[in-house]
Amino acid sequence: MARNINLLKDILGFGEGNARTNRAKKNIVGSLVIKGLNIAIGLVLVRLTINYLEPTKYGIWITLSSVIGWFGFFDIGLGNGLRNKFAESIATGKHELARVYVSTTYAILTMIVIGVLIVFFVVNPFLNWNSILNAGQDVAFQRELSVLALVVFTFFCIRFVLKLLTIIITADQRPALASSFDLLGQIISLVLIYILIKTTEGSLLYLGIIITGAPILVLLLSSAWFFNGKYKAYRPSYRTVDLSKAKDLLNLGIKFFIIQIAAILLYATNNMIITQLFGPEQVTPYNVVFKYFSVLTMGLSIIIFPFWSAFTEAWVKKEIDWIKNIMRKLFLLWFILAFVEMVMLIFSNWAYDIWIGDKVIIPFTMSLMVGVWVLINAWNSIFSQFLNGVGKIKLQLYIGISGALLNVPLAIFLGHQLGIDGVLLANVIVGVVGACIYPFQYKKLINNNAKGIWNA
Repeated sequence: MARNINLLKDILGFGEGNARTNRAKKNIVGSLVIKGLNIAIGLVLVRLTINYLEPTKYGIWITLSSVIGWFGFFDIGLGNGLRNKFAESIATGKHELARVYVSTTYAILTMIVIGVLIVFFVVNPFLNWNSILNAGQDVAFQRELSVLALVVFTFFCIRFVLKLLTIIITADQRPALASSFDLLGQIISLVLIYILIKTTEGSLLYLGIIITGAPILVLLLSSAWFFNGKYKAYRPSYRTVDLSKAKDLLNLGIKFFIIQIAAILLYATNNMIITQLFGPEQVTPYNVVFKYFSVLTMGLSIIIFPFWSAFTEAWVKKEIDWIKNIMRKLFLLWFILAFVEMVMLIFSNWAYDIWIGDKVIIPFTMSLMVGVWVLINAWNSIFSQFLNGVGKIKLQLYIGISGALLNVPLAIFLGHQLGIDGVLLANVIVGVVGACIYPFQYKKLINNNAKGIWNA
């Protein structure tokens, strides 16, 4: 047993290592703890908010917050652009340049947010939120929803800018610390919602103020603390804004932005396609299977997430052996993941019976197809962390766009031929393309013989 534990520690990088490796180890453990606490508090929050609002209003709140959440893409990739440029700057000791990138990103994002807010303030009075959210025809409730939308959207935009602090901390290879801000926001929300339950009747407006306001409070206090402490050298200021650096940020950031959009189009279309081809009732078994196997995806993402900025630093410093060593361990981790998934697949029907009973019938082939798809995505995500970290993402961009465009017609065609399994087979086919190409690009880059699109 002890031998197996030591082997797993070595695979995950928990043996002896340099400072960068040790940072990654600490962040993996910290992220696991924080993620677990976030999930636990999130479950409690769901129950409390449902009890406070009742299910219908809770559904309205979830829908509204989801719609507003889509505006998260208004940063056009600036956050990811800053993450790489900041990591590169501090890795080469160019701390003043890092501050310029920070200040410029804050300035550009603030201007974008102000523009979006002005548009929303003008348009909001003309939006019928009762119709948008299918919330009935009550005029008073329409006014409440209009005010709620204005408050939530305003707070969301403010948070959008303040959240750049977490990008900076993540780029400094401290993602666990960055994720702790969300945890603190959740804890504050939990306490305040409990107070609401004891002192008021169910109010969407009060709930919206608390849930969107608590993270802002945490980020404001954290920004004041860190920019007057550890990150004082990178504190944003008007004096260090250099809009000529926007090109550096946007050249990389827009590529990340398009990749994110392509990924959403790829992953978010299954429910709609299944609904249209087979009826909404068939979406339920698919989502049960997806959530069952997504436990593995979540675990892997926690482990590999700290390596993005670590790869940036190692690449800038030309520490290729370190990159090779980490990638070998991540490959081995993927094989362990594949073994765990095989066990989960074998016992999937038993697990579904315990979890959801006999209310939903789930064919074994559906579990098999989703399991294969999850494994392919896990494989691709390992290479994506490396490619994102070193900024060689043009090929990933082209594959993402092509996959998003191909997936929908292929899923519809195969869905007509093979049923739901055909829709899932389309996902697998699209994923396999990247799974074959990314390792080839990695080898070219790591061996310093990548040219053209392979090195872009």
